[in-house]
Parts: sequence; structure tokens; C-alpha cells
Amino acid sequence: MTTLRLFASGTLPIHATTAWYLADLGEFRGKQELYTRQSPQRLKALREHALIESAVSSNRIEGVSIEPARVRDVLVAARPLFRDRDEEEVRGYRDALAWIHQAAPPLDEATVLRLHALARGEIWDAGRYKEKDGDIIERYPDGRERVRFRTVSASETPAHMAALLADWQRCLDESWVHPLIALAAFNLDFLCIHPFRDGNGRVSRLLWLLQSYQSGYEVGRYVSLERLVEQNKPRYYETLEQSSQGWHEGKHDPWLFINYVLFILKAAYREFAERCGEVPAPRGAKTEQVIAAITQFAGEFTLSQLEQRCPGVSRDMVRRVLRAQQADGLVKCQGRGPAASWRKKG
Repeated sequence: MTTLRLFASGTLPIHATTAWYLADLGEFRGKQELYTRQSPQRLKALREHALIESAVSSNRIEGVSIEPARVRDVLVAARPLFRDRDEEEVRGYRDALAWIHQAAPPLDEATVLRLHALARGEIWDAGRYKEKDGDIIERYPDGRERVRFRTVSASETPAHMAALLADWQRCLDESWVHPLIALAAFNLDFLCIHPFRDGNGRVSRLLWLLQSYQSGYEVGRYVSLERLVEQNKPRYYETLEQSSQGWHEGKHDPWLFINYVLFILKAAYREFAERCGEVPAPRGAKTEQVIAAITQFAGEFTLSQLEQRCPGVSRDMVRRVLRAQQADGLVKCQGRGPAASWRKKG
């Protein structure tokens, strides 16, 4: 039984923590229109920045990464020249995001398969359900392995996906549960079905973004949900594993994973409010991005590490902001040259 169907009877009580998250997210959504009417220049920069961050982070979660120096060439260039498969997949994810933003496709099987084809860089089985059974295996550094979760078999995958998509539409039409709970439940079911040979995590996050837009929660356009998931990756895998136990029998507890999804959305809205809703007019959108990245470091950091937090911002711009922050007495340089470390003061 899918998680969505657990809510069909209306007898499953809403977790107290979930109700708290929903109240906060409802308040943020009420302010959303106010935020998006302010400073079009800043919003444009935030959209571009979120697009790049999302493509980099969502792939990095799955072990697919590119060199920081190559980010602009791969993700911004009109016709990039790829060096390897990783670059092709990161660009493909960026193209999938752009398609969601521009086309606002309906959530059906064609959309799911198209998002997979884009996110996998049109590899041989892109846009096709898995043909062989494959469980989720955890591998340890010493060579040991364990089965983290037994997924739906390849032969049963098309039927399970059709049922999940039908349940999603019925859930919305018949108001089984709040749309954000339904979104998180769908995401959990999708990951448990594991319909593709590879790329399931990336497609699930694309669907998460699409569903949140369709439900009126558009913060993912301006703040990268994928970056926040990456920053909280251990909790992501922990809650996913705990909530998937007993899924095949319909005896699982979905609330840990549902609350994780709501936690990420709330964190995104809080960041959006700080960047756009409740601060003065910007000194410059890219300057603000660099300053925001500096504040995220708990200790020492290097110029290269700061660049990685600011994809789409040139090295010269990052240096100028650092020098300005240094002149204001906010950061201190320790050492010389590109490898020098920096630290916030106070």
C-alpha cells in the first residue's frame, strides 16, 4: 500500500510536528506574493543562482560532480562542450529545471520519463523504467555491504508507477490530506518504488519541486531546495530509511520523512525572507550572494571554497567582496596567495 493511500480513509491523524510545520509554511506562503513584488533585479539573480546551485547539489548528493572552475562553462554556456559524463548529467539536470520553470508540465507518466531523460543526460536507458531488479545497497569502506531497502521488482514497476500517479491526482481531487503532506508522501513512495536503474533521487527532487509549484509554494524558484537537502544529507537518508521500513506491507511510519521534507521547505522560506523579504534594497545581488555564503562558514574557509558556494559569480567579484568585508573589519585573511584562509571576525 502506498503512503498516499494511508490517507485515503481520513483516519490517519496528523503528526503534531507536521501541523506545526504546516502552520509556519502557510504563513510564509501568505507573504510570498509580497516578497516576489520587491526588487525584480534581486529576484532574477536569485532565480539564476538557485538554478545553478540546484543542478550542482542534486547531482553531488548522488556522487556526480564537476570542478568548481567548470560550473559556468557547463551550466551557463549556450552550447557547452562536455569533458565527461558527470558534466553532461549536471547540465541535463539544469535543463530539466529550466523545463519545469518554463513549461509547468502536468504530473503524469510522460513528465516523469521526460525528467529522467533530461537528468540522465540522454544516456541509453534515460526515460525508461528499470529492466532488472535492483535493491538499494549500502557499501562500507571496509568492503561490507547491506541491503538498505528492497525495491519494487522491474516487472511490477510500471503498474506501481501508474497507481502512484493516479493516487496523486485522486488525493488532490478528493482532498485526502494537505497538499504538502501529499507531496512528501508521493516522494517517499516514488523512492520506495525506485522505478529507474539510476537517477531516482534526482528525479524525485525534480518532482518535489514541480509539485510544490503546482501547490502554490514557489520558494524553490529562488532558494535551492537541493542545496538544503545536500547540507542535511545524513538526515535525508536516515529519515528515508526509517520511514520506508514496512512500506511493502503498508505498515511503515511516514512522518519522519514527511517532516524532513517540510523542514527543508521551511528552511528555504526562512532564507528567502532573509534575502528578499525583510532586508533593505540590495547593494548588488551577486554581492549579497557572496556575503550570504560567507555567513554560512562556521570556521576558516578559502577563496576556492567560497567560490563553490557562489556558482555563477566570477572569482574577481568574490575577491572584491572579500576585500570590502576585510576593509569593514568583518573578515580576516590568514596567509597569502590563493590558498590563504579567511575567517569571520566577531
